[in-house]
Amino acid sequence: MNEPYRYIGKATQRNDAVGIVTGTVQYLNDVKFKNLLYAKVLRSPHPHALIKNIDKSKAENLKGVKAILTWENVPDWKGGTPGVTRILGRRLRFVGDVVALIAATSEEIAKEASSLIDVEYEILPAVFDEEEAVKPGAPQLYDEFPGNIVTPGFPIFGPKCLTAIAMGDMDKGFAEAEVIVEGTCGYANIPNPIPPEPPGAVALWEEPSRVTIWVSNQAPHVDRMTLSEIFGHEVEIFTHGHPVGGSFGTKIITWQVQAFATLLSRATGRPVKIIYTKEEHIAAFVLRPSSKMHARVGMKKDGTVTAVSGKWLVGTGHYSMTSQAQLAVGLGEVQIMTRCANWDLQTDIICTNRNASGSVRGFGGQELKCAFIPILSRAMAQLNLDPFEFIKKNYIKPGEGYFWRDGNWYIYRGIDYSEAMDKGAERFGWKEKWRGWLQPSAQKGSLRSGVGVGVHGNADIGEDTSEAYVRLSTEGTVTLITSLTEHGTGQRSNYVKMIGEVLQLPLERIFISASDSVIAPFDFGPVGSRGTYAIGSAAISAAEDAKRQLFQLAAPILGANVEDLETVDGLIFAKGKPEQCIPWIATGHDRTIMGYGRFDPDYTLANCMTTFVEVEVDTETGKVTLQNVVNATDVGQIIDPPGLEGQLNGCLGSSGIDSAIFEETIIDPTTGHILNANLIDYKWRTFSELPEIDNVVLETPISSHRFRAIGVGEVATSPGPSAILMAVSNAIGTWLHEYPVTPERVLAALNKVKSQEHAGGAL
Repeated sequence: MNEPYRYIGKATQRNDAVGIVTGTVQYLNDVKFKNLLYAKVLRSPHPHALIKNIDKSKAENLKGVKAILTWENVPDWKGGTPGVTRILGRRLRFVGDVVALIAATSEEIAKEASSLIDVEYEILPAVFDEEEAVKPGAPQLYDEFPGNIVTPGFPIFGPKCLTAIAMGDMDKGFAEAEVIVEGTCGYANIPNPIPPEPPGAVALWEEPSRVTIWVSNQAPHVDRMTLSEIFGHEVEIFTHGHPVGGSFGTKIITWQVQAFATLLSRATGRPVKIIYTKEEHIAAFVLRPSSKMHARVGMKKDGTVTAVSGKWLVGTGHYSMTSQAQLAVGLGEVQIMTRCANWDLQTDIICTNRNASGSVRGFGGQELKCAFIPILSRAMAQLNLDPFEFIKKNYIKPGEGYFWRDGNWYIYRGIDYSEAMDKGAERFGWKEKWRGWLQPSAQKGSLRSGVGVGVHGNADIGEDTSEAYVRLSTEGTVTLITSLTEHGTGQRSNYVKMIGEVLQLPLERIFISASDSVIAPFDFGPVGSRGTYAIGSAAISAAEDAKRQLFQLAAPILGANVEDLETVDGLIFAKGKPEQCIPWIATGHDRTIMGYGRFDPDYTLANCMTTFVEVEVDTETGKVTLQNVVNATDVGQIIDPPGLEGQLNGCLGSSGIDSAIFEETIIDPTTGHILNANLIDYKWRTFSELPEIDNVVLETPISSHRFRAIGVGEVATSPGPSAILMAVSNAIGTWLHEYPVTPERVLAALNKVKSQEHAGGAL
C-alpha cells in the first residue's frame, strides 16, 4: 500500500487553471512588441526544382515591406542531421519549401508581397517512395547522401548510437524455430498530430551577433543548442519559452521557424514574428517519419521468439533532423517488447521529396512496432498463440537486458508489468472476446466485431539531463526555477505538488519561474515521458537541498540536530515537538536559500502501456467503428489523477489510435502536393464519436525517486494502431497490412473493390 501524501495522488487545481479558463495566459501570439514586423513565406509549388531567377522588384516597392530574403542574400546557415540543408537554398526539395522570406508592417502586406514575387523554376524529377528513392537512377536530393540514404547516427547519442540490432547466432535461432514467417508491413501514412497552436517564433537581432527569440516550444535550452549549431557558436542566443498550445512531440524542435524570424530581424533590425497558418502547419511543417519493415521471424510454440532478421526503412522526407534519434530509440523499444536472443535488424533512413520528418509522440518505437507487430502476428497465428499471452510473456522482465539508443547494454531494474496487463485484460473481457486469429468476436448481418491488443514501452523515461533550482524565501514562499514550459499536460503544476510534498507547504505559496535559457538552469524538456522521473527528480532534489540548508540554519536556534527537524506550513520544529516551533523567518529575514537539483540519464527503467480495442466493421461499406478501448498500465505512484486520466484518454488522436482508422496525410503521388491540408479534409474524431474508454492504473512502487513514480503520457497513444490493425483483420477474417484501415482498404481486402497500390507493401 502506498504511503498517504498531502498532495501526491490527489486532485489539485493546476496553478495555471484560472489563467487558461479566463483567457489571460499569454501564448506567443498574444505577446506585444514595439515596432514589430510580420513575416510570411513564399513557398515552392514544385516538389523538386532549382530557382533560375527571382524578380522581387514589385514586392519591394509595396509600401510597408521592410525586407525580402532569398537564397542569394542570406548567410549559408544549414540545419538537419547532419547539417546540409540550407535555411534558404536555391534547390527546392518539397512542395512548400522556402523560396523567399518577407517582413512587412502587417501580415496582409507581407502576404500581398509574396504574391508579387516572380520566380522562374527549373523543374527536376521527384521521388516520393522510399524504395523507389534508393533504386539506381532515382532523383538524388543531396550530393552528401548518395542513393538518398542519410548519414546514420545521432551525434548527441554518442559514437555508438544504435543504428541496427545485431547480436546472437541467426542460424541457431532459426534452427530452433518451430515456425518461420516472412513479410512486409508499413506504417507509412505519415499522420500529422496538428496541435491547436501552429508553430511560431519572434526574434530580435541585436548587433553584432546576439539574438533573443521568443518561442512556443517544449524546451528553450534545446532551441538554443540547436540554433547555435546552425547560426554558429559566435552568435549569442537567448530563448524565452511561452505556454505551448499543444505539442504532441512536434514542438521540441522548430528550428526552421525560429531561423526565418532571426534572418528577417537580422536584415531589418526590428523584432519579427512568424506564425504559421493552419494550412502551412499541415502542409509545410514536419510529419511523423514513414516506416516500412521487411522481416523474417522465427518462433516456438510457447511464444519464444528465436530469431528476427530484416530491414527497417525510415522515410524522412526532404531532410532529417531527428529521424536518426527516432530510429535509435525505436530499435531499443522493440527489444523491450520482444525478448529475443538473436537479432539481425538493419536500417536505412531515406530522403524523398515530401515534408521533412520530425519529432512526434511515440518517437521511433511507434513507427517500428506498428510495422513489426503485424509480422509477429502471422507467426502467432500459425502457432495458434493468444496475442495477449504472447505480449505478457515477451515484455521485458526485471534482470533482463537490452541495447538502448546510445548503443550500451542496460539491465532492466523496474517492475514486472504482467499484473497490470492481466487487470487490463480482465477489465476488457479479453478471454471472453478472443475467438482466435481472423475470427470475429461477434457478427450480426453485415456487421463484424473484432478485438486486438498492442503494447508499448520506453526506457527514455530517464533520458537526458534536467536541472532545477528551488529558492526559499524565509517569509515562507518558494519559487521553482526551471526552463520547463507548459505544453498542455499540467506538468509544471505536478512539480509544485512534489515540492509542496517535500516542504509540506501550501501549494498557493509555491511559484514557478518563467521559462528561458537566460536564467533558468538546463533542462532537456518534457519528452519521452521523462517529465515525472527525470524532471521530477531534479525538482525534488532541489527542494530537499533547500530544506537541508533551512534546517542547518534552524538547528542552533532550536537546539536540535538537523536530521531531527521537520517543517510544516512554514514552521520548523523537532520531530515529536511541534509545539516548540519557529517560523522560517526566524532563520533570518535577509537571506535567500537556493537549493540545486540535477538528474543524470538513467536507462534502466521503462514504462509500459497495454491497449485493448474492440471494433465493429460494416462489410458492406467498409466503415470501421471503434467501440471500446481499455488502457492498462502501472505508474508506480499517481501524481495527479485528472492529469493522468487526460493523458490516457488522449490515446485516440494526435497520431494515436485514429492514425490506424482515418487520420492520414494524403500526398498526390504525381505532384507531391498534400491534398488534405485543412481541418475539413484531414479527418478528425468529433466529441460525438468518442468511444468508451476505460483506464486500468496500478501503483506498484518503482525505484525512481522519492515518490516512486514514472510517466506514461507519451506512450499512451502508441499501442493503439497495431491493436486496431489486429482487431479489424480479425473482424473481417483476412489480414490487413497497412494503415489506416479506410473503407477502401477494408473492401479491397474483402475483394469487393479493386485494390489500389499502397505504400505499406504486402505480407
